[in-house]
Amino acid sequence: MPPTLASLVHHSALKLTVRAGEDRLDVPVRWAHVSELADPVPYMEGGELLLITALKLDAEDPEAMRRYVRRLVGAGVVGLGFAVGVNYEDIPKALVDACAQEGLPLLEVPRRTPFLAISKAVSAAIAADQYRAVTAGFAAQRELTRQALNAGPEGLLTALAVQVDGWAALYDASGAVVAAAPEWAGRRAARLTAEVERLRERSAPASSVVGGPEHEDRVELHSLGTGRRPRAALAVGTAAALGTAERYAVHSAIALLTLVTERSRSLQAAEQRIGTAVLRMLLAGEPDHARAVAGDLYGELLDAPFRMIVAESLPGPAARTPVTTAKSVTAAKSGVAVPAAADMGGDPLGGLTETVESAAARSGEAVLVVPEGERLVVLAADGGPAVAACVEYAMALEAARAVPEQAVAEEHELVVGLSAPTGPIAAAAAYKQAEQALSVARRRGRGFVEHEQLAAGSVLPLLADDAVKAFADGLLRALHEHDATGRGDLVASLRAWLSRHGQWDAAAADLGVHRHTLRYRMRRVEEILGRSLDDPDVRMELWLALKATTTE
Repeated sequence: MPPTLASLVHHSALKLTVRAGEDRLDVPVRWAHVSELADPVPYMEGGELLLITALKLDAEDPEAMRRYVRRLVGAGVVGLGFAVGVNYEDIPKALVDACAQEGLPLLEVPRRTPFLAISKAVSAAIAADQYRAVTAGFAAQRELTRQALNAGPEGLLTALAVQVDGWAALYDASGAVVAAAPEWAGRRAARLTAEVERLRERSAPASSVVGGPEHEDRVELHSLGTGRRPRAALAVGTAAALGTAERYAVHSAIALLTLVTERSRSLQAAEQRIGTAVLRMLLAGEPDHARAVAGDLYGELLDAPFRMIVAESLPGPAARTPVTTAKSVTAAKSGVAVPAAADMGGDPLGGLTETVESAAARSGEAVLVVPEGERLVVLAADGGPAVAACVEYAMALEAARAVPEQAVAEEHELVVGLSAPTGPIAAAAAYKQAEQALSVARRRGRGFVEHEQLAAGSVLPLLADDAVKAFADGLLRALHEHDATGRGDLVASLRAWLSRHGQWDAAAADLGVHRHTLRYRMRRVEEILGRSLDDPDVRMELWLALKATTTE
């Protein structure tokens, strides 16, 4: 504890006597300062014990003393020491009354006690307090290090909560609570997710304080990581502001958790290399070799049905339109907070990686994530939280693009294709399925497409592709130009004939013409197009072209 007026009064060598403000002696003293100025306030910082002999004061003037003491209190002076036997044999009543009225502790300093002795006592007490704080900080650092080595982040948080007499929590890169101590702190930490999200938007290292009348405690938030984007965050909650020793403990915890985080990144890089090898073996049709390399790291993932996910980052509207701001958007359906391009540094693949890995880590699920340039390949258990998180992330980004100002803000767009459930033997087929779904999503302007949806739907929506429409327009242009002259309706006749599978009477009845008229028109179609309607491939192309020109 820092020195207080009470500790100075109880100092046997100083012989100080309390003349006013007896109920405020527990106030800490930051320094002892001597000043005989009539107005020393401009030179005060607050927390001082001011020592005077009243050399330039009219200490017997009640009004002057009230103004003097009132200014001292306003400047944060915590006590006034008056030396008797120098200019005054006793402390004037006007000064005693003014101090009593303003609640400023007044200490009588005997003639035999020099001001220097009081300054030395305060300085020695401050130095002793700092030494105790440093010693306690080193002890805390040793304990936190021991817990980090033996019990991991959970043990470190437990030790930190004891050191600060409060609680502590660790958040992952997505802002989710990874661990908290004591156990009840998890609920309190979860309520700070929005604050952690705001902290993540700032470059590391960053910190913020949450506290006030509406909060049950004072919480400090600190980002963790050495890169531009924080890898994690630490929350420390206490009833009051941290002291020196507690501050040492928090800084030690930040350093240790940063080391753990960076070490985890190195391990993740090594795991990623193994994952890349496993994926290549699966795609090469070598599931046995893939299992051998996967071992305990990914072996569990290969033992159950999994999904293959292929994600791609495409240039977004922001690459073409200048913007000034971009905020996170939450998809109404999924409720997943998705960082905008500005938050992710224009890297939605990085955001997807964090989302999927965080979801897998929280559930203890194995997940294989392999970057491939502007693509990301993910292997995750079918029905698991990692797949669900991926789908929600992609859908939330797609919903964000539906907001006009957000669509402009995105520098890159994410497109995701998801395969059907599969196993190691059919991994190559699953990869192809995911690529097909990705291609469809890209053409349709969708953020996410599942391969099973394609099989359950119709091929007709695929005709909406611009390349298909261009082909259809080119193929049928000559027929439309013929019909525009008013010499017949070849396009409608061709559509009716194809829809009736070449049945002349039925098609002619649909058109309300004689079958010989319809035969003549079909010969004109063949002449104009230079193609035979007897060829099933020609009939198929013409039918698809007709459907493409009418498909919205």
